[in-house]
Amino acid sequence: MRYNIYRKVLGLAVAALTFVACSDTWDEHYEGTISGAHEGSIWQAIKNNGNLSNFASVMEATGYDKSLASSQVFTVFAPTNDQFSAAEAKALIDEFNRQKGKVSDEDNSVVKEFVQNHIALYNYSVADTYNDTIVLMNGKYANLRNDGIGESSFLPGNVNQLYNNGLLFVIDKKIEYFPNIFEYFRMDSDLDSIRNFLYSGDLLNSDRSTPLFYKKTFLPERSVAGGIENGRTVYLDSVFRQENSLFGRLGRLSTEDSLYWMVAPSNAVWKQLVEEYAQYFNYEDNVDRLLTVGNRDSLTYSNTRLAIVNGTVFSRSYNPDEALQDSALSTAAALSYSNRRWMWGSDTLSYYQYYNPLEPGGVMYNTEDHECSNGKVMKVMDPADWNFDKSQTFCQQIVVEAEDRSSIQDMTKTLDARKDTIYSLTTENINVNSDSKYYGKVSGNTFVEFSPVVATINNTVTFNIENVLSNMGYDIYVVTAPALAADSNATDVQRLPTILRATLNYHTQDGKLKSDRVLSSVKTDDASKGYYPDSVNYVKLAENYKFPVSNYGLYEEKSQISLSIETQVTNSQQRNKLYTRTMRIDCIILKPHEE
Repeated sequence: MRYNIYRKVLGLAVAALTFVACSDTWDEHYEGTISGAHEGSIWQAIKNNGNLSNFASVMEATGYDKSLASSQVFTVFAPTNDQFSAAEAKALIDEFNRQKGKVSDEDNSVVKEFVQNHIALYNYSVADTYNDTIVLMNGKYANLRNDGIGESSFLPGNVNQLYNNGLLFVIDKKIEYFPNIFEYFRMDSDLDSIRNFLYSGDLLNSDRSTPLFYKKTFLPERSVAGGIENGRTVYLDSVFRQENSLFGRLGRLSTEDSLYWMVAPSNAVWKQLVEEYAQYFNYEDNVDRLLTVGNRDSLTYSNTRLAIVNGTVFSRSYNPDEALQDSALSTAAALSYSNRRWMWGSDTLSYYQYYNPLEPGGVMYNTEDHECSNGKVMKVMDPADWNFDKSQTFCQQIVVEAEDRSSIQDMTKTLDARKDTIYSLTTENINVNSDSKYYGKVSGNTFVEFSPVVATINNTVTFNIENVLSNMGYDIYVVTAPALAADSNATDVQRLPTILRATLNYHTQDGKLKSDRVLSSVKTDDASKGYYPDSVNYVKLAENYKFPVSNYGLYEEKSQISLSIETQVTNSQQRNKLYTRTMRIDCIILKPHEE
């Protein structure tokens, strides 16, 4: 397959650094037959060859005539006028000038896709039996043979021409530019929508002028320092590189020495998904006060679209052909059970992992595939063929572990003997022993025992609930643990059930706090509901509950969505040892509702 060309990577470049051009050592290292050492630079040779005038005009317009006339060592592959016309050269120059000022010269598509696609750093000569992979100046890998490079052939007598700053090869036609996955998006009009998102902030490839993920990064090591002013380095020539922070999440889609498959929605599919998913990322009107970067609109915009692309990229390093017959692990998947527990609260959840991906109904079925230099884009043209179910991706179960420090937002307070305010509950993390019959039944095998400091009052503990989607129906549970899970010799008093009620607290669209009593009273020994005092009980608080606004991605010290759990035990019930005011809470679960 064409994209496997990148496999040979650093060996050539490292070897190339060890020689001095034109020396005896260099001649011995490279077996190619050099067609004599010529006077002058590569640029002079190109400029003096009338059949390379169109190629020369592009080099000159882009400023690479100066580079090819310098002392730096290059290997250049120059197409003749026969297959690279003056009209083609003019079109490239016009496009270079159109982009100039909007992007750096280094990121100009003419420089990357044409100029640097015909130049390699260092000398690469060829022998009669030569066949290897070299790295071009734009980072692309190309197959260099004794008779040509890529799909271009060398003209007889124009091979291994040595000049004082490198080698010149004359080729019969320009070298085909082979885009990587990220680059492919800007070359396919069916993918304008996903391109517009991934390139947000790029003045040429997006209609959004504000960068979200695709930003310039200053490279001081490649910039020219001019001195120190006011304690800071001043640069005469500042070099930047465009980088996309999403690549850390999706995969290195612009890296030539990686191999990915990406399922990409066409504009029609994208439009339908955005319209559907936007409702799940509706934020309160004044959410801007919580943001250090961006605003409400950008939050909705980016999270809606991230919900589409997350889980659509597959690294071939852990998705070989044989594995894909069974399932596909996207780059967003958890690769181990421990990671599943850490990411999603349960090792039974397998978000972003898709079974039978190549079969009808699978996420890779009926796609239009386009080979790229680092994998392939698998384009989905029809919304009916988009087989990523939101219940497999962003519509996830939320598990709030009681023992996590950040989980508890508040607890009931009281006054001690010195009139100081103290919490009226003490908390103790209880670990379930591996020999207990409850081991594996309690989430993470840890729960929290909330014991009253003052025996005569009921108490409340409030839990933060984060990453809730708006307009998404949730079935909500509080999971309680029995005293026997802490101590197999627990006394009858310790094993008493309790009575609970629950209140959901959330913000309305205008940012006002609202409380909703979702459960007035439930006894944890109510057998009619399936609750027993010596069992791990999943106490259902609400069914298909929908929040008007989302707090997805808002990490606050006190979450705007919370759940208050309180005891409702009377003094009489406590005195008569019928119920206890001690709560043993394992976790809170918000499970997306299924019809």
